[in-house]
Amino acid sequence: MTSQLDFFAPAAARLPKAEKERKAAGRETTQKAVSDDEALAGYLESTGNYRILRRLQPRAVIERPRPGFPRRGVILDTETTGLNHRTDEIIEIGVIAFTFDDQGTIGDVTGIYGGLHQPGVAIPEEITRLTGITDAMVAGQTIDIDRLTSLVTDADLIIAHNAGFDRPFCETFSPIFRDKAWACSVKEIDWRARGFEGTKLGYLIGQSGYFHDGHRAVDDCFALLEVLEQERPGQTGTPFSELHEASRLSRVRIYAENSPFDMKDHLKKRGYRWSDGSDGRPKSWWVELPEERLEEELHFLRTEIYRWDADPTVKYLTAFDRFKTG
Repeated sequence: MTSQLDFFAPAAARLPKAEKERKAAGRETTQKAVSDDEALAGYLESTGNYRILRRLQPRAVIERPRPGFPRRGVILDTETTGLNHRTDEIIEIGVIAFTFDDQGTIGDVTGIYGGLHQPGVAIPEEITRLTGITDAMVAGQTIDIDRLTSLVTDADLIIAHNAGFDRPFCETFSPIFRDKAWACSVKEIDWRARGFEGTKLGYLIGQSGYFHDGHRAVDDCFALLEVLEQERPGQTGTPFSELHEASRLSRVRIYAENSPFDMKDHLKKRGYRWSDGSDGRPKSWWVELPEERLEEELHFLRTEIYRWDADPTVKYLTAFDRFKTG
């Protein structure tokens, strides 16, 4: 006879013996297959003739994150109908929330959200080819702004792999993004010094020893998180610690308004870019630099470009201002 104690025992303990043995055998088979795969991968790598890429496994969400990581970060990625935040729309957004400390050490993943959004126009064919997102997939879909707000509100830092693209789209979409500190994992990490020859996420993740299903927002967020935490031998700190430190520094944007036309090649060679004024910036050649290089750059402009004691427009930027339009 089954006692009350037996009835309330865990379900696994009440399984018939044959069923428990079958499940145990299945787990052993899976573990052995994984072990065999790793042994084979290790052997191939040891020959020096092969490089193995391992599928990137998303990290688990931790409901009770470890103490000692008081800061909140968000990795964000968007897919859009085009490149212009004024006329194009977000069709997918992915967000991963995580903890970190003041030294730039990553703690735990605390939340994930991925959502699709039906735009007001048909998705261009080239966007579907790039992202895999079709009109049928987004039909009737809307981004859960309450869920998104719950992850973004407490963020000390929002990270995007090309924040100059994602920030304007996100700020157009919702005001929850406007008063946040942003960091760009493309421009604010010296990937070349870390042994990478490019900055595209697919290249970074591949050279880090992984592969993933790219161009879907949440998948790209997990890929970036993995790359940001990877520390290579001989390097100081992780890419994320470098990015975190860069986000705390002040920078300056210098606008060389009314510079002589015949000096444009000199400005381009020095890293200046042209703004036609349509993005809210002054119509001019401009450059963004660390604040400590301001006087050096003003000296260059006055002696090599204007050749008089000009006073170019200077805008001071923190992470709260960077990557906005204008």
